[in-house]
Amino acid sequence: MALTATTTPAAGLLTPANHALLMIDFQSQMAFATKSIDVVQLRTNAALVAHAAAGFKVPTILTTVAEKSFSGPMFDEVTAAFPGQEMLDRTSMNCWEDSAVINTVNAIGKPRVVLSGLWTSVCIVGPVLSALEQGYEVYVITDACGDVSAEAHERAITRMVQAGAVPMTALQYLLELQRDWARGETYGLTTGIAARLGGAYGLGIIYAGTMFGGHEG
Repeated sequence: MALTATTTPAAGLLTPANHALLMIDFQSQMAFATKSIDVVQLRTNAALVAHAAAGFKVPTILTTVAEKSFSGPMFDEVTAAFPGQEMLDRTSMNCWEDSAVINTVNAIGKPRVVLSGLWTSVCIVGPVLSALEQGYEVYVITDACGDVSAEAHERAITRMVQAGAVPMTALQYLLELQRDWARGETYGLTTGIAARLGGAYGLGIIYAGTMFGGHEG
C-alpha cells in the first residue's frame, strides 16, 4: 500500500501547550557530588531549559528537597526565569510521592510531563517510573540531569527509556518548542536564548547576525 506524506507534525513532538515541566533539585548540595557532567555545563543547560519554558509559557513546577536544612537554594540560573514562583520543598526523594507536587501536576492537567534535575538515578527515576505507571507520557532532558558518576547516570537513563520514557537534550527542547523559524512571535526569544546559552550554536547565531545580518529561516 502506497503512503501519502502530509505536513502534519508527529503527535510525539512537544509544543508549549501539550506538557508540563518539572525542574527537580537543582541545588548546591546535589551539585557538589555530581560527576557525570561538568557542573558549569549542567547549570548552563538547566538555565536554557528554564528560560525556554518561561519564554514559551510552559507550566513549570520548581521543586527542592530539604532546601533550608541540607541541600540549599535552587540554582539562580533556574529561578531567574521564574521570578517570584514558589519552590515546592519536599522530604521525599521521589517528588511524585509529595502531595504538593502532585496537587500542582493535577491542577496543570497535562497528560505529558518533561523532567530534568539531580540526581538522575534517584530524584528523576522515581517520578519518571511513577508517572509512566499512572499513564503519563514522560520525557527526560538527559543533559539537564546529572549523577554521582557517569555509570549511575547512564544506567538510570537506560532504565527510564526501557520503561517508556523519551530522552532528549536541552537545546533540542528549546528548538522543538519553536520548530518553525516562520513563527516570528518567538523567533527573537529562541535565538536570544540560544545565543546566550546554546554553546557553539549560539556563537554561530551571534557571528552570522553581526557579520552579515544572517538569520535563521
